[in-house]
Amino acid sequence: MRAGDKPWVRRGQLFGRSRHPRRRPAGEGVAVKARFCGFDLFFLGAAAILALLLLSAIFAPLISPYDPEALSLKEGLAAPGAAHWLGQDKLGRDVLSGLLYGGRVSLLVGFAVVGVSLLAGTAIGFVSGYMGGWVDEAVMRVVDVMLAFPGILLAIALAGVMGPSLGNVIFALSLMGWVGFARLVRGEVLSIKEREYVKAAVITGAGPFRIAVRHILPNLVGPLSVKATFAVA
Repeated sequence: MRAGDKPWVRRGQLFGRSRHPRRRPAGEGVAVKARFCGFDLFFLGAAAILALLLLSAIFAPLISPYDPEALSLKEGLAAPGAAHWLGQDKLGRDVLSGLLYGGRVSLLVGFAVVGVSLLAGTAIGFVSGYMGGWVDEAVMRVVDVMLAFPGILLAIALAGVMGPSLGNVIFALSLMGWVGFARLVRGEVLSIKEREYVKAAVITGAGPFRIAVRHILPNLVGPLSVKATFAVA
């Protein structure tokens, strides 16, 4: 190489880079693909089982083989067979039919109680966290009193006093269910109020209603969805 000539550098080797891209191990892509495919199959299988259970409970009157209240004392405690897939109880009632109809009641109570508790708890917790001051103190004292009682026992006592009906059971369980949602929403509102974008909205002149609807309530959807899902379960 003559004086003054620029040193010859192979393309792709400047700054230590190789001309050929790094190759992945032969089995790496296959392992990643198999892992994701396995997750998808697991998710689809779980979703299919859940959908089957939900549809079986919803359409119980159409697919139930027997009347769940029909008695047959002669066949009490019969073993599972072709006529009765899950057998019969001590009064001769078909267990499968009772299971399907019982699923309808469980779904109705679960969704109704969580729906009422979600609405009431969100409203109370939002007002408590957003207003602060004596409003927050009063709401939290009520929440502490409610948490001091055993929830299920209080709900059973209320249902027993008001009478054995499905509406009374939903009301009694909802009376205790809103507490958890209220605590969750209050904590989230207190946290969101201190974030920079909320303070910026206040500085720009946004009113309380706009701040609540545009900046606070949308951020409550995630935590409330998770809690509501577990509450229904």
